[in-house]
Amino acid sequence: MDFDANSDMSSPLSSIPSLSPSPPDFYPSPSSSQEYSDVSLPTDGLDPLPAAMECDGPPPAKKRKIAEPKPRTTKHLNLFPTSDPVTSCQSSELDLLLKVLRKRRKVVVIAGAGISVSAGVPDFRSSTGLFTTLRGQHNLKGSGKDLFDASVYRTDSSTSSFHDMVRSLSHLVTSAQPTAFHHLLATLAQEGRLLRLYSQNVDGIDTSLPPLATKVPLNTKGPWPRTIQLHGGLEKMVCQKCHNLSDFQAALFDGPEPPSCPQCMDMDHVRTTHAGKRSHGIGRLRPRMVLYNEHNPDDEAIGAVTTADLRSRPDAIIVVGTSLKIPGVRRIVREMCGVVRGRRDGVAIWINNDPEPLGREFENCWDLVVRGDCEEVAKHAALRRWDDNDIGKFAICTAEEMEKVKREKGLAEVVVHTPKKNKSFKELQGVLTPIASPVFKPAPKLKVVASERPAKLEAISKAKKNPASKGAPISEILKKAPPGTAKSSKKGKPQKAPKKTSTIKDMPKITNTFKVTKKKPPTTFGKGSKTTKSALPKALQETSLSPPLPMHPISPQEARNNTQCSQMFPNLSKTSILDTEKPLPFTDSNMDTVSPKGPLPAHLAKILN
Repeated sequence: MDFDANSDMSSPLSSIPSLSPSPPDFYPSPSSSQEYSDVSLPTDGLDPLPAAMECDGPPPAKKRKIAEPKPRTTKHLNLFPTSDPVTSCQSSELDLLLKVLRKRRKVVVIAGAGISVSAGVPDFRSSTGLFTTLRGQHNLKGSGKDLFDASVYRTDSSTSSFHDMVRSLSHLVTSAQPTAFHHLLATLAQEGRLLRLYSQNVDGIDTSLPPLATKVPLNTKGPWPRTIQLHGGLEKMVCQKCHNLSDFQAALFDGPEPPSCPQCMDMDHVRTTHAGKRSHGIGRLRPRMVLYNEHNPDDEAIGAVTTADLRSRPDAIIVVGTSLKIPGVRRIVREMCGVVRGRRDGVAIWINNDPEPLGREFENCWDLVVRGDCEEVAKHAALRRWDDNDIGKFAICTAEEMEKVKREKGLAEVVVHTPKKNKSFKELQGVLTPIASPVFKPAPKLKVVASERPAKLEAISKAKKNPASKGAPISEILKKAPPGTAKSSKKGKPQKAPKKTSTIKDMPKITNTFKVTKKKPPTTFGKGSKTTKSALPKALQETSLSPPLPMHPISPQEARNNTQCSQMFPNLSKTSILDTEKPLPFTDSNMDTVSPKGPLPAHLAKILN
């Protein structure tokens, strides 16, 4: 329906031109933060909104300022004795080294044969090492490294050369003494700051110190010893058959034939001589040291302890006296350096006469490279020896001096402030543990003897009357009620009032289907009874009879036999009833029998009559 602008039905306001701008073709939906969407705000003369407020959606999240990690640089320290003393420009590097040795709490040390050179035990790969000297001593075609390969047991000549080398090396180790750097490691272990020492040495000089003792063989589960021998040692020898461990005896390893295992010989003698069985063979002994190209018996335990140390995140690692030519050791060093340098305060140190290893895997791996002998490092550290119990000079204070100090300065008080607890710990303290539920003791049961029952009932009735008996005591109600009608109620629950029985008029008419007969009243024995004992069977005449009790219980056997003999004769035993020729008749003053047989309530008998 169209309306004209000049029609009568048009309003005077409709002719006024609208001041609002023409609506656009597309209405954008308002943002979620706008409270009043119907109110249009004038935009003339106002500054335009920023771009962040014009776009829909929540405001952009604030960017957190994260400080970029400081770039790590590798510092170098020269400790060669021929060089000049440590200059001022290298004092910061020396301070860093001493700070690690004196302050750090979880230090991991990976040591090689270089730490034992000062003790008189040669290393392996230097110009004066074993790989060079053994070649000339044993007329080897190749390097002396061949004597540390598992192939030495293939020929008699190589086996004999290996035994000679092991015997001479054992003599060197026996006469060697721990160096200053060994004592430095022992001091770190005694102070609890040495997390682990991974040793590649087979000389056993480090493990001879008590703080650096190890366990052979290593257990796969913790706790582990301080020192982990990666390549075994010359302290033990092992049987290749029964794997029995014993102390190393250099005199047994002479000639091309390995010594026999004494334990295997004893077992074989007992088996063949006494048991009459065939021999299982006798094992051969060898030093418990890992050779090239053979399985390490402790590889699983070494992997477990390395994983545990990586999880504990050590704060410093020191790689000393090794060239890192063994692939397994290279991997341990690379992973350990990555974990240590992952910490903000972690420091990785390389100590050796030779420069640090090259390669992509060790690129940017060290914080400090120390060129020089490890004995110079121990000299600069100047740590107390682990077995030094001297605490310095001191003067003994007398009792008079103590009293004088007390009078002048008074007693010293030590105030220990409790550290503030975290908020989360306070919240946990607010959670109360529920207490145990109270245990109520049940009320003692009243034991009433038959002779004391009337006196007890009178006392109870006088103390408190039953409200359901209209003021009458309980004893009178029980006396008036015929025997067998009173029923015991549960403790704690009042007896319910008996329901009103319907009268004869209200009950429907019943046809004469059942034949009703009345039974004789029960025989009683008392003062007013006419029945004598001669009318009873002989078994009942011999028993002493007493009047029945109103609430005397019956046994299940008597209930199944459909008799109330125990109510009438409580002193009668079961054997006397079974011995009678005829069973006692069932009688009840309040019960009638209906044919077919069965008990019938008294009110139903009245209805039938």
